[in-house]
Amino acid sequence: MIAQNYVGCDISKQWLDFFDETSGRLRRVDNQADAIAAYVAGLDLSRDFVVMEATGVHDRLLRHALAKAGVPFSRHNPAHTHHYAKSTRRRAKTDPLDARMLSDYGRRYQPEAEPAPREEGERLQSLAGHRDQLVAMRATLKKQLAEAFEAIVITSLKDLIADLDTRIKAFESQIAEVIRQNQDAARDHALMVSVPGVSKVGALSLLALLPELGQRSPKAIAALVGLAPFDNKSGKLNRRSQIQGGRSRVRRALYMAALTAIRTCERFKTFYTALAARSGSKKLAIIAVARKLLVVLNAIIRDKTAFV
Repeated sequence: MIAQNYVGCDISKQWLDFFDETSGRLRRVDNQADAIAAYVAGLDLSRDFVVMEATGVHDRLLRHALAKAGVPFSRHNPAHTHHYAKSTRRRAKTDPLDARMLSDYGRRYQPEAEPAPREEGERLQSLAGHRDQLVAMRATLKKQLAEAFEAIVITSLKDLIADLDTRIKAFESQIAEVIRQNQDAARDHALMVSVPGVSKVGALSLLALLPELGQRSPKAIAALVGLAPFDNKSGKLNRRSQIQGGRSRVRRALYMAALTAIRTCERFKTFYTALAARSGSKKLAIIAVARKLLVVLNAIIRDKTAFV
């Protein structure tokens, strides 16, 4: 069996810094498709494993090049890798040193390879992300409208809000069309909206931002979203477990779905009422309903069976 060679890659908008642990070689290439393809062509797909931080759009070209070449890779939360760097007592920080650290991180934790990126999934993420930005802008303008008193300002704000309403609906239609064009996505969307509280827009967000749905265990998917409670106990300290981390946008969508499910579904209402009474916290009970919804959604996507 060939030993795995972890290649650390520090990513920036302009360039990529690679560190090969076997050869000890550092190399910088432009963050451009041709330059990346040339570097990836020199990797050994049976031995090399690229470790990088999740950097949004800046790692997109590299991920696609690696997937096309069949070279395994994994992305990691920068907060985790930075803590690892501190644990090694490194104080200096440069792009080449970060590449070396990521190589060490890969050798230490031996992560699993990520699935190849899907252009359709990335398109959904881009459209959903921009829609969310427009919604946030509209919320800001509505707040300003509530405080405005000058007629010309009020008129301007109303016009801007109306324009954003139109743009948001257009993006929602575009997202829905992308889903309709894909048989699997259309089926999963229909399964999601069968769950009480899950709206069409909420299902769109989950499809775009949680592609792992149906592929992870209940505990793993809850931790991924940030709905898994973590203990906070040390010595005599015994604080209430809290959720942390995860994908905040997905969590917000599930929180809103939980509020609707509590109002409209007796099953979730009963669960919420009992937990709120037992814990003395309505918010904690709502979060528990959101996690329950996530577990249900994970199961129906996994089994391809509608909610009953």
